[in-house]
Amino acid sequence: MKRLLSLLAICSLTAVAHAEDWPAWRGPRLDGSSTEKNLPTTWSVVKNKKTGEVQMDNIAWATPIPGVGHSSPIILGDKVFLTSCLLKEQKRILVRLDRKTGKIEWQREVCESPLEPRHKLNSYSSSTPATDGKLVYTSFVRVRNKVDNEGPPSKPREKSRLSPDLVPDMLITAWDFDGNKVWEKVPGRFYSTHGYSSSPILYKDKVIINGDQDAEAFIVALDKTTGTEKWRISRPNRLRSYCVPLLVDVAGKTQMVLSGALGINSYNPEDGTPIWNIKGPTEQYVASLVYGDGLLFMTAGFPTYHNLTIRPDGKGDVTTSHIQWHESKTLSKKASYVPSPLAVDKHFFMISDLGWLSVFESQKGTRVFMEQLGRHHSGSPILADGHVYMTDDDGITYVLKGSGKFDIVSRNPLGDECYSSPAVSQGQLFIRTNNFLFCIGKK
Repeated sequence: MKRLLSLLAICSLTAVAHAEDWPAWRGPRLDGSSTEKNLPTTWSVVKNKKTGEVQMDNIAWATPIPGVGHSSPIILGDKVFLTSCLLKEQKRILVRLDRKTGKIEWQREVCESPLEPRHKLNSYSSSTPATDGKLVYTSFVRVRNKVDNEGPPSKPREKSRLSPDLVPDMLITAWDFDGNKVWEKVPGRFYSTHGYSSSPILYKDKVIINGDQDAEAFIVALDKTTGTEKWRISRPNRLRSYCVPLLVDVAGKTQMVLSGALGINSYNPEDGTPIWNIKGPTEQYVASLVYGDGLLFMTAGFPTYHNLTIRPDGKGDVTTSHIQWHESKTLSKKASYVPSPLAVDKHFFMISDLGWLSVFESQKGTRVFMEQLGRHHSGSPILADGHVYMTDDDGITYVLKGSGKFDIVSRNPLGDECYSSPAVSQGQLFIRTNNFLFCIGKK
């Protein structure tokens, strides 16, 4: 009996050791990777055209989500959090679900305001929340009436599609797990003809948000407990981008790395001081960087498309000294604008917006293959248990082996459009589509 109890305890501890939460966009390391094992690789949602009956295979639950949005779910233990926008009511909301049943436990209004201008492929709720296990942090744009004698912080680089009487504020809020608002801060305005999508990241006692925009641009860190500003980085090029910074321990220090505003930059997340920078190679960026095999990999952008890797041990301007390899001014199908890449062993996986999957040898930049998957991709891929998961805009998830070969394991439809990125937790996948949040795997 004692031996049986010991074995059960060991099995329980092993399961706990492998379990991993998904507390922010692209997961615990902000790079799309998960340490989870035994994840599902096949599932489907099929609707009978004659009877209208929907048959779901290997899906624990599917919950209709109020409103619309392209933000991804985050998971902490048995709690799932998601943001959305109620279009008719013009309300941005935060929702908490029970991860075991999919039941919506509460819904809170973050703000109510006119809808900001946006790109047709963007939404009014594209920023994924983040949690430190105590609070949940959200990021939206709140449009308000301009106060008398309130001038702009700086002249917007491009003509705003907003009325001159309206002001777009970046709104950061913190909530406890019972749905009570703890604090609310406006670190600045946000002007962009394409809308808003920057997701917050967490570092020690800080919430960090990228405010690259077509006006007075900045990156800001707020205190997680109070919302008090801790540091601010001026971004003088004043150009919109939507990159979520990557935090990585490399070259003997923690670096916060992101592209945008006509360059690639590394900062110290403790105080925002610069470490190194690269000029260019293009104007606008959306995809975040990833780190693997000793190199940072970047794919971008607009108006020219590029793939390049960087050795992250430099200081100051490293434009001519620390680029390992650079595929420049390539075709749009050969680089990504929106989906972020993946580091897989000694390869980098990159899916273009047009659905072309390229795999590069990390050190030399040799393109191992290029094959088309979906019609169009907006979400970023994830890596878990040796498999790469890529969901296209039609809600079809392609599962591939994480090797240097083009090896498709399965093609899994959900029957609903999808513009978000998958999340992974406790042996299950979570995918947010236009109308539902799916929990894929065993109940």
